Amino acid sequence: MSRKFFTSESVTKGHPDKMCDQISDAILDAIIEKDPMAHVACEVTATTGMVHVMGEISTTCYVDIAEIARDTIISIGYDDPKCCFDGKTCAVVTSIDAQSPDIAMGVNRSLESKAEIDQDKNDEIGAGDQGMVFGFACNETPELMPLPISLAHKLTKQLTKVREDNTLSYLRPDGKSQVTVEYDGDTPKRVEAIVISTQHSRKVEVKHIREDIIKHVINEVIPDNMVDANTKIYINPTGRFVIGGPVGDSGLTGRKIIVDTYGGYSRHGGGAFSGKDPTKVDRSGAYMARYVAKNIVGAKLADKCEVQIAYAIGVAHPVSVLVETFGTSKYSEEALAEAVLKVFDLRPAAIINKLDLRKPIYKNLAAYGHMGREDLEVLWEKIDKAEEIKAAMLETKDHINS
Repeated sequence: MSRKFFTSESVTKGHPDKMCDQISDAILDAIIEKDPMAHVACEVTATTGMVHVMGEISTTCYVDIAEIARDTIISIGYDDPKCCFDGKTCAVVTSIDAQSPDIAMGVNRSLESKAEIDQDKNDEIGAGDQGMVFGFACNETPELMPLPISLAHKLTKQLTKVREDNTLSYLRPDGKSQVTVEYDGDTPKRVEAIVISTQHSRKVEVKHIREDIIKHVINEVIPDNMVDANTKIYINPTGRFVIGGPVGDSGLTGRKIIVDTYGGYSRHGGGAFSGKDPTKVDRSGAYMARYVAKNIVGAKLADKCEVQIAYAIGVAHPVSVLVETFGTSKYSEEALAEAVLKVFDLRPAAIINKLDLRKPIYKNLAAYGHMGREDLEVLWEKIDKAEEIKAAMLETKDHINS
């Protein structure tokens, strides 16, 4: 077997980019709770002392965007100038327009619904944009996620936990983790390296931070059998991380799309999630692709599966569906794709209904990943189509790989 290394990173909810993602999704949640049919594309930038909310929103309701932004910032932990940013006193600037009518005419009524053919209700809306999305699953972890991103997320979650429960009261909201896993072929064997950078108060020493992070974060997350004497651990390797958040680095919605998905282990279509209502297939299509891939692996039809779905703006049906199993399935990928189309309805309206996406579920997804989030009980993490897809494979001719 070949020896190889793979690295993924995660960031805390206090990272400036993630702060922007959470503000975008908090605004989306507030709107969609009052107006489930709203069209929302909300972007946020943040820098020293200021947050700028912009985008296109078409809705019948009113929400106080500035108040939502401030409440989100404070809930993250930026409630004191000592943290370099304060939601109570920062400026909040808004620049909001309505969705373009040229886009709305394709989303509100799909190409299929305009044709004089038999349709059903899932043909009513078209994809909010062209583009491709990817979903992925593998059997490396119980939640069927790649191990490097799974461990990286657990580290940043734990970093936030020990800050919020005052186990390490000197920590500040901004932080990052990075995990390198050594593989023997496709099997993870050990952790090669761990990197954690965490914002902290001025008075604490680096040596103290290192001891605490190893004890209260790393040892609580990384399995003992994955660490050995050769595992490299780097904690605040620059020696100081006092200035953080939007003061240390400007923030922007959608700049952590690899953190949000599979840590680089799978391909990515390029579209961000946060601030977008579910008619945008960048978001809903990616959730559906994860659902499909997870059910294929959950059904034990493959050990590793990547699903690509591509859309045209204003068209309900996808223009292509691809299943890739990287040589880990006895079934042909063409047969798996055929079975997917039998079992899963990949039109935007069907995805929204199946995954129940017109609900205020998004802010909690905006940090620590959108995939593998069994803790949030999101429907795209369910393995409830395994028997159906296995049955569909049995019905498919020439389904066994030669």
